[in-house]
Amino acid sequence: MCDASDHVIWAVLGQRKDKIFYSIYYASKTLDDTQLNNPTTEKELFAVVWAFEKFQAYLAGTKVIVHTDHAAIGYLFTKKESKARLVRWVLLLQEFDVEIQDRKGTKNQVADHLSRLENHNHVEEGDQIKEVFPDEQPFAITQGLPLWYANYVNYLVNGVLPFEIKSEARKRFLHDVNFYYWDGPYLYKQCADQMIRRCIPEKEAELVLYDCHASPYGGHHGGDRTARTGTITWRHEMPLNNILEVKIFDVRGIDFMGPSPLSRGNKYIFVAVDYVSKWVEAIALPTNDAMVVAAFMKKNVFSRFGTPRALISDEGTHFRNRLLNNLLAKYGVRHRVAMTYHPQTSGQVEVSNREIKQILEKMVSVNRKDWAAKLDDAL
Repeated sequence: MCDASDHVIWAVLGQRKDKIFYSIYYASKTLDDTQLNNPTTEKELFAVVWAFEKFQAYLAGTKVIVHTDHAAIGYLFTKKESKARLVRWVLLLQEFDVEIQDRKGTKNQVADHLSRLENHNHVEEGDQIKEVFPDEQPFAITQGLPLWYANYVNYLVNGVLPFEIKSEARKRFLHDVNFYYWDGPYLYKQCADQMIRRCIPEKEAELVLYDCHASPYGGHHGGDRTARTGTITWRHEMPLNNILEVKIFDVRGIDFMGPSPLSRGNKYIFVAVDYVSKWVEAIALPTNDAMVVAAFMKKNVFSRFGTPRALISDEGTHFRNRLLNNLLAKYGVRHRVAMTYHPQTSGQVEVSNREIKQILEKMVSVNRKDWAAKLDDAL
């Protein structure tokens, strides 16, 4: 329930159980000089927006009914040309499942009384009503069993440890809580694969699995649909592609850069990059023929990092020749060639080339003839 007067806005958070309304929290805020000049309709809407920001942890993900005595608020949601401030408020409320109901002030005595409170003992310096939300612990009003991650939320928000926790479990809890992040009203966890995922209640797990598998946009047929199909043959199977497990230094991309201005007798840069670790090896060379490619791969790559499983290059003649093919066949390395119409095949080495070029442009002198001496620093 929300209301606003010339001086104060108020909000009452409540929950209905067995058709009986129970008040949970009362909150009010005095308006500053700028807010006092707003029209009445904007004050009423500001009261609603302020209430949702204050009780966000309680209202997210649930049906919310807002009782107000100002029916014109609904007009602001459909108004095409509004102030920027009103548009921000409307967008904020669209994140919630909100239903606004008009309720006369005579039937809302508690709210109407709170919006007229001006003098009371619960004030700070400067006659401003305190906006402190004591014991702010999300999910405190949840019925039934608490969520499995409620202890983590309470600790991140308030620094409160579970009361029943023991010494050994406490060390484990303090270690695990470092991987959780609270961004109200949601809790996130950094998993072992370094991905950050949102924590959900156990009752929502089945819905997530359904959306990922059995829904029309999921990746698999649902159980009911599979049962209706009858005899399952290969024609009913969805196309599946094998996932290639690639480890560090398993796949390398190679390419030439140049020609560039002559520097210490060199005109080209030969680049080899690992597709997993993005580790770049490069050397300045006077030519770009097959001999220098084979020598570099054997001495600078194979002997230092081991033989890769695959080598990716473009269609240049310095890469597609008998000398390099015999060398790769000797060490059991597959040679993949990026076609002209699919340059993204060797995209990683192209990215490395661009980065090396940009770094060298900032390091070389005006005549650009010292790039060979700056190449190691650029790497």
